[in-house]
Amino acid sequence: MTRRGEAAFDWQGHQVLVTGATGFLGAWLVSVLRGEGAGIIALVRDQVPQGHLWPSARLEGLVCVPGCVEDITVLDRVINEYEIDTVLHLAAQAIVPLANRSPLPTLEANVRGTYNVLEACRRNETVRAVVVASSDKAYGEQVLVPTPEDAPLLARHPYDVSKACADQLTLAYAATYGVPACVTRCGNLYGPGDRNWSRIVPSVIRSLLRGERPVVRSDGTPVRDYLYVGDAVYGYLALAAAIHEGNQHGEAFNLSDEDPVSVLGLVSEIVAACGSGLDPEVLGTATGEISRQYLSSAKARESLAWKPAVQRPDGLRRTVSWYRSWIETGVVLTPEGL
Repeated sequence: MTRRGEAAFDWQGHQVLVTGATGFLGAWLVSVLRGEGAGIIALVRDQVPQGHLWPSARLEGLVCVPGCVEDITVLDRVINEYEIDTVLHLAAQAIVPLANRSPLPTLEANVRGTYNVLEACRRNETVRAVVVASSDKAYGEQVLVPTPEDAPLLARHPYDVSKACADQLTLAYAATYGVPACVTRCGNLYGPGDRNWSRIVPSVIRSLLRGERPVVRSDGTPVRDYLYVGDAVYGYLALAAAIHEGNQHGEAFNLSDEDPVSVLGLVSEIVAACGSGLDPEVLGTATGEISRQYLSSAKARESLAWKPAVQRPDGLRRTVSWYRSWIETGVVLTPEGL
C-alpha cells in the first residue's frame, strides 16, 4: 500500500511504465513499486551498471525495454503491448551545465520526449494515470517565495525552459485531449544512491569522506529547499493514486520540505552529519544563480494528504551513512526503510 498519506492505494497488478528508471529518483520508485506488487516496465536508453547500488532482489521481474523517449514508435509499442495503465515520466537530461553547453540534446529529450510520451498515452486507452516530472526550475526567478503552483513560469535558461515546456505540454494534453495527467514540481532532491556528483549534497559528502575540503561554486548565499528522495517517491505515488481515483486531472503539484536553507547553511549541516571539521572552499564563480528559489507544498498537503516525513537532519544522516558504507567499505545499504 502507498504510505505517507491518509488514503492507501493498492498497486498490486498495475502495469507501470517508468521512463528514467535507472536514474536517482527512478531507481527508488521502481524499488518501492516492486515491493508493492506493481508490474514495472522500464524504458532504458543506456545500459548503465547499477547492481552495486541496488540489491538485485529488489529488481526481480523488472522488464527493461531498450529505447528512448525521443522515439514515439517504441513508446507506442511498449504502452500497447504491456497494457500500461500508469506512466511515470522521469526521463530527462537533467544536468544544467550540460544543457547550457549543448542545449539541443536537452530540448530533444525534455521537450520532444515529453510530447512523445503524452501522445503515446493519448493513443492508448489502457492508460489511466500519467505523472510528468517538471521542476522548481520551471518557475524561474519569482518575487513570491515560497512559490505556489499558480505562479507564472518564468524560466529563462535552456534546462529551465525545457522543463517549463514539458510542464505546459502536459497540462495542454490534459485540457485538450483528456489525458489523465498531472505534473510534479520538486525542489532539489537528495538521498542515498545519487551518483550525480555535480549536485551539492553528494559532492560535498564525497569530498568530506575523502578528507578534502568541499567546493562551493556559488558564493554560498542562494537559498533553496532540499527534499529527501523517499518523500518525493511517496509524493509521486500519492499523485498517481489520486489520478487513478479520479481526484486529480490536469494540475501541477509542488513537492517541497518547506524548510529552505542557504547553500553554506546546507554545507555546514552536511559537515556536521559527516563529523568533519573541514571548511568549504567558496569559489563564487557560478553565474545566473537565482537568489531565492523554494516552493510551497500547501496544495499537495491539502489535496493529496502528502507531507514530507523526513526532516533534513535525519535525511542527511541517512544519506551520509549510505555514502560512507559505499565509499569507505564497498558495502551497500539496502533501500529498506526509505
